[in-house]
Amino acid sequence: MKAKELLAIATEFGAPVYVYDSAKIQKQYDRLTKAFGKVGSLKVNYAAKALSNLSILRFMKHLGCGLDTVSIQEVRLGLDAGFRADEIIFTPNGVSLEELEEAAALGVQINIDNLSILEQFGSKHPEIPVCIRINPHVMAGGNSKISVGHIDSKFGISIHQLPHILRIAKLTDLKINGIHMHTGSDILDIDVFLYASEILFDAAKQFKDLEFIDFGSGFKVPYKEGDIQTNIEELGKKLGKRFNEFCEEYGKSLTLAFEPGKYLVSEAGYFLAAVNVVKQTTSTVFAGIDSGFNHLIRPMFYGSYHDIRNLSNPGGKERFYSVVGYVCETDTFANNRRIGEISEGDVLAFSNAGAYCFAMASNYNSRYRPAEVLWHKGEAQLIRKRETYEDLKHNQIDIGTQF
Repeated sequence: MKAKELLAIATEFGAPVYVYDSAKIQKQYDRLTKAFGKVGSLKVNYAAKALSNLSILRFMKHLGCGLDTVSIQEVRLGLDAGFRADEIIFTPNGVSLEELEEAAALGVQINIDNLSILEQFGSKHPEIPVCIRINPHVMAGGNSKISVGHIDSKFGISIHQLPHILRIAKLTDLKINGIHMHTGSDILDIDVFLYASEILFDAAKQFKDLEFIDFGSGFKVPYKEGDIQTNIEELGKKLGKRFNEFCEEYGKSLTLAFEPGKYLVSEAGYFLAAVNVVKQTTSTVFAGIDSGFNHLIRPMFYGSYHDIRNLSNPGGKERFYSVVGYVCETDTFANNRRIGEISEGDVLAFSNAGAYCFAMASNYNSRYRPAEVLWHKGEAQLIRKRETYEDLKHNQIDIGTQF
């Protein structure tokens, strides 16, 4: 999006505010589906946890996505957004049997990632087909904090426990209709991902009633100019060819599924914040903004990089700034970053703010969560109102009269 469009949104809706460009989301979706165009049956299940705004979910449904969910609340949001139950897969981690049963009762596809729940669910509901989440013990992602395929991960059933899965399925007469893996985020090495896929293919041969194989996602997107990213076209060519070969070996056409979140929405998102104060110390120039990790925690939580530009002075001479927030913690968004000269009142734009940004926002320091805006067909549409003081108090119960 252009600077003037983002500035107009900040003026109309106030800052801080999240902005999402629907055209970029569609471009990412089209690129992915084109890359796997030679696969007979492809299903892209958008990972709702990345950005779960109802309007975004409706747009994903419009594009043709299914939905990957990790909580019963996300399942319900998906249904409210217009997804059919059979378009939703429920892939939680560490939830109770009761939550799985609640999701199953709604008719969504269940994906189970531990032996204990698998045996309990199979014993009670052998008539409900389930998918199995396998941990291949392969780290295809770059950052250890967002790689979930390693041997110590809490996610998935170890590939070495495959005999236990088969034993449970046989004893409970449970039908397994899908097999799944997710190795983590920021995948760069296609060959490592393909290696993990071969482990999944080998496991899939043990199940005779499969309908789909889900390869997760974790595709890396660029965070700065010239940054490296997952080569989707190469992956589509190599994995698509291998998947078609496997279907011939298996004797049945299966669906190849992915569950991208960041890949679809990260680059579509912008976070706009106004500068409260420019503070010069003995060694640093701080640009303090009207936000903090209560709105955007990824730089502090994951060490993630977000490009920052000064929308109010796009052609200004660059100086070094440390961009910090207003919460009473160390909430540094960028250290000594070159940004066009900043003055108090300027509006800064953070890029790659579509995935795991608003979704991880909080009310820390009793601050309000910001508004969300969708830029669609050249128009800005409010899709979430900024919170108010009444929202902060909404679920609190004041028992002060007892003191």
